[in-house]
Order: sequence, then C-alpha cells, then structure tokens
Amino acid sequence: MIKIVRSKDCGNSPKNKFVEELEIALANRDVEFLLNSVTDDIHWNIVGQKSVRGRDAFLEALKRIPRPSEVTEIFIKHVVTHGKAGSVNGVCRRKDGKTYDFCTVYEFGSAKGANVREITHYEIEMPG
Repeated sequence: MIKIVRSKDCGNSPKNKFVEELEIALANRDVEFLLNSVTDDIHWNIVGQKSVRGRDAFLEALKRIPRPSEVTEIFIKHVVTHGKAGSVNGVCRRKDGKTYDFCTVYEFGSAKGANVREITHYEIEMPG
C-alpha cells in the first residue's frame, strides 16, 4: 500500500483532480485506470531512461517496471493544468529506500482533458 499525501491545489478543478489521479495511478501501476485514460497513440517518455509509443507498448512498459522501483510513498506538492496540458510535482520514495523529486507533464488529446496523449516524466534521485 502506498502512502499518499495529496496536493491542496485540486480544489474545485476537475482537470487538476484528474491529473493528480493519473500520477497516483502511475505510482500504483493501476493499469485499468491508465489504459482508460490515454489515447491509442500515447507517448510515454521517462526522460533519460525510456520512451514508448502506443497503448500496447505503454502497457508492456508498465508491466516491466522492476520491483525495487515500486513507489511506497508519494507526496504531491503541486498540480497545475491549463488548456491541453497539466503537470504534477512532488517527492516519492521507493521500495529500495531511494527518494526522488519528480515532475510529470501531461498533454491531453483535447482541451477538455478527458484523455492523455503524452506523458513526460522527469525525476532526480536525492542524496541519502
């Protein structure tokens, strides 16, 4: 079970709430939620590590995340959305005990923000 501390930014914004839920789903590897939330041509880019395109490749990449990389805690500092984009930043701790600052940028398929076309994830390991 992941310990989750949510942002106070979501308030009355359904799009902010959706972006926060996407980030939590990525941390939890909630494949069903994620596949229902992305376009068929999804592009997932983990900067400096890997990049995949398409639902099938996205699903396979989610399944191949190594166990030591599983998130045990996530602290979401801020969630911001505007037009066809949204972002989340915060801190996560993994099973291996390492802590990372992260930022994930989401690009929606439309301004309504119902589905995500692109996910770009940045993370920096913090010194122990």
